[in-house]
Amino acid sequence: MRDEFTALLLGQVGYHEGRDADGTWNNRQRYSEETPGLEWSDGQPWCATFEAWAAHRTGMDNLWPMTASCLDAVAWWRRQNRWTPYPVLGGPFYLGPGGGDHTGVVYAYDADTIYTVEGNTNDSGSTEGDGVYRKSRARRGPGSPYGYGVPAYPEGTVSADPALGGIPAARTSGQPTTPGAPQWPGRYLRVQSPMLHGDDVLTWQRRMAWRGWVITADGWYGPASAGICRAFQQRHGLSVDGVVGPVTWNAAWS
Repeated sequence: MRDEFTALLLGQVGYHEGRDADGTWNNRQRYSEETPGLEWSDGQPWCATFEAWAAHRTGMDNLWPMTASCLDAVAWWRRQNRWTPYPVLGGPFYLGPGGGDHTGVVYAYDADTIYTVEGNTNDSGSTEGDGVYRKSRARRGPGSPYGYGVPAYPEGTVSADPALGGIPAARTSGQPTTPGAPQWPGRYLRVQSPMLHGDDVLTWQRRMAWRGWVITADGWYGPASAGICRAFQQRHGLSVDGVVGPVTWNAAWS
């Protein structure tokens, strides 16, 4: 469950919130609307909402604070007696006084650094940014985390906390690698009659699901798959035609 959760978050790296007509980032994003109970939070800082979205998508609603507030999330972890000053693999960190400024999820850590995936940050690691990024942050010193939540993963806890195993360095299998795309199958995936079907369709659908898109991976390329394709193309600045050609195929693994 931990690896599935972190892989889903990492698959969103590169996503950006919306802009107002004057070009200003506006905190409008997909995660509020797609998280039951947090629809109202669209347009507000969304780092905690991003995590709640992934928790919901991976069936962890009871294992994660389903809130848009970092302060409420910290309080939730403390009530569960699942709070530590040490990094936790697949667990959230919180920045600022009382942990109320910003949050992200740790996908790796070592003696000095946590490696994270975060929503609503930017290249400089701001607590109010524009998208989903991978970051590295110091474990100690100015600007370091206030503390960490300890998710009750069924596979157990991996943490630097001596009381929780004292593992000095760890990394999830959802680490931020960018594997090369499987070779484009040589045929365009598009809506046609009879409906296009095959392992190449299934491979692309599974990749879309891994990146967080709500898609049925059944190996059939119909209108639903084409709709996901168009949305993906639009998000990544590609030609929007609902057809998986070589450019769209490779972009799915970028």
